Amino acid sequence: MVSLWSLAVVAFERFLVICKPLGNFTFRGGHAALGCALPWLFGLAASTPPLLGWSRYIPEGLQCSCGPDWYTTGNKWHNESYVLFLFCFCFGVPLAVIVFSYGRLLLTLRAVAKQQEQSATTQKAEREVTKMVVVMVLGFLLCWLPYAAFALWVVTHRGQPFDVALASVPSVFSKASTVYNPIIYVFMNKQVGARARGRPTAPT
Repeated sequence: MVSLWSLAVVAFERFLVICKPLGNFTFRGGHAALGCALPWLFGLAASTPPLLGWSRYIPEGLQCSCGPDWYTTGNKWHNESYVLFLFCFCFGVPLAVIVFSYGRLLLTLRAVAKQQEQSATTQKAEREVTKMVVVMVLGFLLCWLPYAAFALWVVTHRGQPFDVALASVPSVFSKASTVYNPIIYVFMNKQVGARARGRPTAPT
C-alpha cells in the first residue's frame, strides 16, 4: 500500500513542479517530508480495519505470508466490502492520480515542444520523458494489476477452487516493484541517475 501511494505522490509532485497549477510553487523540504509521510498514513489507514474487525488477515498463496481474507465464504459481504475498498482506495485512486498527473505533464511538455519546434534539445527531452512516463504506467500496471485482478476474481467467485501455487504469482509481480522502481525512477531520469552515480549535473 505504501509502495502504491508513493508512486502516486511522486507523480503528483512532478505535476505540481512542472505543470505549475499553483503558479510559482516552490518544492521545499517540508513538502518532501509531507510526501514521505502521506503514503504511510494512507497505508496505515487502509491496513488497520482488519485489526479492528472489518475483514481479517489470513495466510495467503503458498501460506508463507499474510494478506486480507479473499477466500472465506462465510460473512461474505463483510470481507467483500473491505476488498472492494482496497481495490478502489489503494489501486484505483493511485492509478487515477498517476494517469492524471503524467497525462497533464505530457500535455505540458508537448505544448512547449510545439512552441520550440526548431530546438532539437526540447524535442529530445519530450521523447525521453514520454518514454519514461509510458514505462512508469506500464510498470505500475504490470506489477499491481494481476494482484488487484486476482483479488477481485476471488471475491466475485467465492468457493470456486484455484491453484494455490498459481495464486502466489500475482504477489510475486507486486513484490517485483521493489526491483523496477529504482530502475525507472532513478536510472531513467538522467539528472537523478547521474547524482546516484556521483556525477555532477546541470540544473533542469
